[in-house]
Amino acid sequence: MAAIANNDTSVEEAEQRTIQSILKQDETAAGIICQLKIRHYQHASKLPLMKDVLGVVATLGKINNDNLSRVLSEYLGLDNMLGVVCKTYDGVEGLETYDKEGMVDKTSGIHGLGRTIGKFLDGRFTVFCLENIRPFSGDFMIDDPQRKLLLHKPRLPSGEFPPGFLGFAVNMIHLDQANLSCLTAGGHGLRETLFYGLFSQLQVYKTRAELRNAIPLINDGAVSLDGSILRPNGSFCLGNRASLGIQFPVTANLGVSNLPVTITELEEQVKHKNWEKERLLEDIKRQEDLLNQVKDLFSKKKEQFMAYITQPGMLQRASQASPTIPSPATPGSNPFGSRPPHLR
Repeated sequence: MAAIANNDTSVEEAEQRTIQSILKQDETAAGIICQLKIRHYQHASKLPLMKDVLGVVATLGKINNDNLSRVLSEYLGLDNMLGVVCKTYDGVEGLETYDKEGMVDKTSGIHGLGRTIGKFLDGRFTVFCLENIRPFSGDFMIDDPQRKLLLHKPRLPSGEFPPGFLGFAVNMIHLDQANLSCLTAGGHGLRETLFYGLFSQLQVYKTRAELRNAIPLINDGAVSLDGSILRPNGSFCLGNRASLGIQFPVTANLGVSNLPVTITELEEQVKHKNWEKERLLEDIKRQEDLLNQVKDLFSKKKEQFMAYITQPGMLQRASQASPTIPSPATPGSNPFGSRPPHLR
């Protein structure tokens, strides 16, 4: 149990270091949101605006290697690392409103919240909307509790992997159980939406030399643990590495879960069932709304029809316009009212 406790402590410490780094960016949207969630939780938890905000990119994933964390953070850049992540577009709209001239309303949204804690947000900030990100359309690794994406690894003509290839960046991000699935209406999690959108099939190599040797096999960019960055457009980032001051939390033994697999699977199943229940309730509500609309329309049409047919003189005009219907003919009579030719 001591080993587990120590591991939990190291994870918590790593998360706190990242959060403290974000709090230093106190006049950014990320800094304001972190401050509200950490220091003003009771107030923030009741705000509709904050309920759709999942967090900041830098806090939503963990990595088990400091060099990898640094190079991936540098690859994304400060704007993306401090990007605010919302579940729906309603959350994005709630962050910022505009006046009649199209200018930002500084008294509402995240700007207004910042002012309540003495922080004034200026300049642009990045916001990611999970439901607007096209998710990864492929399969997941079978029996992988982290739901890693099933991507085709690069191979040499001999069929072997290129020397130094460590994997894909999107699969080297460790996610908490709560962020693995069912975050969007379509049931998608952070890996196949946010992080696949950020990294796509970015490859990770051990050294710069091994990365350069594998260039013919690289389509969506690559990074190396010693700091090399090859972007998807074919450009290299040269020179000394720059520290952003913000990076993903670095913790060891991320692949080892403190919970038995059976418990983890049960939690995932319960979460999925709850998601299915929410979708079903939404479908029922939509059908009920449609039914109510049809009933209202029917009632209005019925009222209009009854008002029309009960107008003064309407029944009299209707009877005058009706043709006279003769009485049924008696046996042996001519129903057409004329005598047969031989009797004329």
